[in-house]
Amino acid sequence: MIRSEVVDLLAWIATLTGAVGVVLHFDPRWLYVLVPSSFHIAVLAASGAPYLMSFALVAGVAFIARRHWIGAGVAIVVFATAVWTQAPLYVGRTGGGDGPAVMAMQANLLFDGADPTSLVDEVRARNIAVLTVNELTPAAVEGLGRAGLDQLLPYRYLSPGKFATGTGIWSSYPLSDTVEYDGFVLNQISATASVPGVGPVTVYAFHPVPPIFGTRVWADELSRLHGILERSPSDRPAIAGGDFNATYDHSQYRAMLSGRFDDAVVQAGAGHLVTYPTDKWFTPLVGIDHFLVAEGRAVEVETVNLPGADHRALVAQIRLDRGRH
Repeated sequence: MIRSEVVDLLAWIATLTGAVGVVLHFDPRWLYVLVPSSFHIAVLAASGAPYLMSFALVAGVAFIARRHWIGAGVAIVVFATAVWTQAPLYVGRTGGGDGPAVMAMQANLLFDGADPTSLVDEVRARNIAVLTVNELTPAAVEGLGRAGLDQLLPYRYLSPGKFATGTGIWSSYPLSDTVEYDGFVLNQISATASVPGVGPVTVYAFHPVPPIFGTRVWADELSRLHGILERSPSDRPAIAGGDFNATYDHSQYRAMLSGRFDDAVVQAGAGHLVTYPTDKWFTPLVGIDHFLVAEGRAVEVETVNLPGADHRALVAQIRLDRGRH
């Protein structure tokens, strides 16, 4: 009897854990309203929302084994809701993208830790046409140049900096209308690429501050980057690559997808693509590197190992709409 009661208790705890994951996906404000100092905890916990949600499945199996039908019903409802929140990552989108394909890569270089030759080899092998990079230092710029990146992607707009601040765009297409956005902790930039068969395409390279250095600053930067995207020219396609320091389960990130832009992984139905961290003894856990696409559709997205970095690179095949020019 005691053992059965313990199993039931653990199953209810697992159900509650799954429910917390679901709530964190939708909006974590309930937690920091109840506990004002918990905003930081809520944001970090939302990064692992899918892992928390999975406990509801374990609870459902335990309840069914115990023939505890009320508990099983509750756990199944929680798990079904969890599946519904994650389904967009696997279903994919249809329509859009009637122009030529553009191969794009996003890479966080861990200052100048990433092996430049490996990165350039990936750019060459995958026929990358647009590369966005974060944590770009002057030393990394020199190393990538020596490895031959400028020969593969001869056009560039770079804002290198110390440690994590630097950001850059390399392109096989001519770049113009370069912009660096003020008021951010790390560098945020954009440029217009002239893509044959498409016309002008706005390319953004973003890197909002991570929440561990201030969750309210993090949320504010995501909101302001959303504003930048909303003001992007509506008569042309756009690609935004970056280490967003946020996962699909952060409502602050998904708010950026409420207008013209959509997540490339969602468009392609590529599933959970984890990119960080790669410099630990355990496997990467979260996907914080993203491509956002407007007036186009990603048809394939995958991650690529990048020796010396603490992120996997993200590679997307994106079919852009033909420009209205």
